[in-house]
Amino acid sequence: MAYSPGHTLTFSTQGINPYFVNANDVVRILSKNKDLSAYANTIKEVYFFGSGCSSPDKHEIISNGLSTFFTNAFISVDHDLIGSAYATCGDKKGLTCILGTGSNITYYDGQNVHDGKHGLGYVLGDEGSGTYFGKKVLASYLYGTMPADLRTEFETQFEAKKETVIQNIYQKPFPNSYLATFSRFMIGHKAHPFIQEILLAGFQEFIDTNICHYKEHKTLECHFVGSIAYYYQDELKQALAKNNIKAGKILQKPIEGIFDYIMKREGIAV
Repeated sequence: MAYSPGHTLTFSTQGINPYFVNANDVVRILSKNKDLSAYANTIKEVYFFGSGCSSPDKHEIISNGLSTFFTNAFISVDHDLIGSAYATCGDKKGLTCILGTGSNITYYDGQNVHDGKHGLGYVLGDEGSGTYFGKKVLASYLYGTMPADLRTEFETQFEAKKETVIQNIYQKPFPNSYLATFSRFMIGHKAHPFIQEILLAGFQEFIDTNICHYKEHKTLECHFVGSIAYYYQDELKQALAKNNIKAGKILQKPIEGIFDYIMKREGIAV
């Protein structure tokens, strides 16, 4: 989102993660959006919150790319968990979780997020994420354990030959995003017992591995951002209630909450 007195503009681009792109890629991705490019030289401040931006070297990749594109702007780069905490918790303490393509969690004390042991990526972690569920759905199809009625529907929506899948996962870029595309199959079939089982098991694994790590997890509100949390919030809330965890805000996209928080923090009336 971009703001000038009396005007708020919204833009959208491909996702940017420093583990999968370099500074030149950042410029290329932003340049594809012609509407955004028209304002690139006039924007004075840029606040970027993204996955993978917690380490100095990854932070620098994004910062360099943004500085090249927004030539006259002050650039601030932070981890997506910080942005998610701003959008959900505001100035109050709580737990903030990301359930999108990947998954993560942080404790926010009302001012700062606290580093944890989570966010291990799609190979070691990402429990309850789009990548996690996509992998489960895809594996059930390839192993032949997917119920016949779902299998027929799956074959009409996806090209999932074993050779194609292996090539996309092990030989092409963005394997996590590729796997996450298969999680979309669950949206139109989430009432099916097989899909319900996958969803509830995945959310329970996220709770056990991530939320229960925090001693205050039964007293703090637990907020969520991301498409998986948003589209499957009924199942998510069911899993949280089963574990006596208080569900807080569930946002598909945190951008508007982040925008409002920064405007308020900077004392800018919108």
